[in-house]
Amino acid sequence: MKLSTLRRWISPRLSIQGKIFIAFSLVALLSIFSISGIVYLNMRETIKDNAVTSVSDSIRQADESLNIMLEEIDRLNTVVVTNKNTVIDTLLSTSEEISYEWFLEQKRIDEFLSVLIDYKPYISRIAVVGLNGKVFFSGSPWLDRTILQSSTMDYLLGNGSRHAYLKQTGVSGAITVGREIRYNRETIGVVMVDLNYDFIKKTYGVKPTADSMLYVLDKEDGFVYQTESAPSFAPSIEKIVSIRQEFRGPDDAAEMVIAGRTYTVVRRVSDYTGWTTLALIPMDSLLSESVNLRKLMAEVSLVVLVVALVCSLQVSSRITINIRRLKSMMMRVKDGNLTFPMKEIKTKDEVGQLYHVFVGMVEELQRLLEGIRISEKEKREAELTALQAQIRPHFLYNSLNTIKYLAKLNGVPNIEEVSGSLIELMRGVLGNSNEYLTVREELDYVRSYISIVKYKYMQPIPVYEEIEDEALLECQVPKLMLQPIVENAVIHGIGSLEEGGAVIIRIWEENHDLKIEVTDNGKGMTPEQMELLLGENGNGEAPSRFSGMGVRNVHERIVRMNGEPYGVTLYSELGLYTKVVITIPVISHRGKSKQEVI
Repeated sequence: MKLSTLRRWISPRLSIQGKIFIAFSLVALLSIFSISGIVYLNMRETIKDNAVTSVSDSIRQADESLNIMLEEIDRLNTVVVTNKNTVIDTLLSTSEEISYEWFLEQKRIDEFLSVLIDYKPYISRIAVVGLNGKVFFSGSPWLDRTILQSSTMDYLLGNGSRHAYLKQTGVSGAITVGREIRYNRETIGVVMVDLNYDFIKKTYGVKPTADSMLYVLDKEDGFVYQTESAPSFAPSIEKIVSIRQEFRGPDDAAEMVIAGRTYTVVRRVSDYTGWTTLALIPMDSLLSESVNLRKLMAEVSLVVLVVALVCSLQVSSRITINIRRLKSMMMRVKDGNLTFPMKEIKTKDEVGQLYHVFVGMVEELQRLLEGIRISEKEKREAELTALQAQIRPHFLYNSLNTIKYLAKLNGVPNIEEVSGSLIELMRGVLGNSNEYLTVREELDYVRSYISIVKYKYMQPIPVYEEIEDEALLECQVPKLMLQPIVENAVIHGIGSLEEGGAVIIRIWEENHDLKIEVTDNGKGMTPEQMELLLGENGNGEAPSRFSGMGVRNVHERIVRMNGEPYGVTLYSELGLYTKVVITIPVISHRGKSKQEVI
């Protein structure tokens, strides 16, 4: 049975105990039936093989017994045909019947023949027949000169020195073994020995079943022996001959269907006589005992199945008892009861492990619920605090706008410029929550920063922009990435110069990467100072004075977002220049890199 079929049989709505019970029952049922079927089929084959072996051995023994008799008869025939004084001289004698010489000859040859067959009950008669009409025999039945004109005589004379022949004389027929008597290369008569048919019947009385049949055929398809009490459904003589011809190879057994009935046919060919023995055993009779065996196996299988069902019920109940207990606990938790006493499951199997996990989950759930309660309380307090904090940026924006308008009204453009730039810069820092900005927006924040910081040094700060392609201004970059770099260039680079200081911002694309270079012609830095710039200063604060995000912060953000080899690279020579190169992937306005779009 396929596994999918088994799953369809087991309803998903059944309990685990029911599924285990049904699965065990089906496995037990299939196992018992499979084993019983295999055992039954093997026993059937064993019965057939044993029957074939038994019949083959019996036929072989019968054939060997008959061969021994025929060999003995052959030797007797040889003694007769080679006896000149008693046999050959008597046949060549010219004495007439009813004469004294004839009487002496008759007595002498009769005594000779009688001595040959004494103590040989399987020989019913031995006879010497001369072609001149002289007939001598010992045994029965009676024999006279009419034998000279019989087919038996013609057959013996026409088939050489030795031949076996079955005389068709009803139930008393016998096998006649004859041999020519030759003198001076001429045939002068024959010697015939009749094998008692009763011994043949005893020899071939092989019947493994009551309705079995056995046939012995000679080389000319003549019947040497056949079962006398053959049943009414016995095959015809022609069918027996055709069965013999169906055996083409060395096989000694085969299954055949004859007249709608299946037989096991066993064959043996005698090496000595060339006769073929065929035994026909009906399969239904041969396997009649297997029917009783099948009933017995069915009864035993039923008993074993009942025992297996009872055992599977007990096993499934024992296996699932802890699962049912765990289910009951879960149902209580589902109803919201987290404080009920849990009966401990002490098993070390998966159910026991699941119980401990469940208990841990309930405890964690209790802790989380308590945490949520506290968190909700803190959340309500935080909402009030946040509501109060929202007033501060708005108040600051409004105050700066007021300063800007007052400066404009009073004709003070410097204060108006500084307050406007500060407003834009603070909106970028505090008001814009996006993680990415465009390069254009970043440059606007840099310009706002320069507008403010130039009043600190009381002189213009030249910032030159070299942009390879205007389309690069729409690329996405991390928020406040460029302003800290420019701030560092102003404060630590050109801030200490009295004049001639400048900052160059160069933007281009290289190998699908966006390059932003910030160069100042300030005092430069030592390697230790560059290392400190990418690291932290002594008090643990970033070097940026405005945004709190230094060069190291920018580098770490880029690496964290894009991985290596992106980030910030420093180049500097003391007293000459400092160059900061930012490398990031080219990201379109929709947040996809140019490689992805291509």
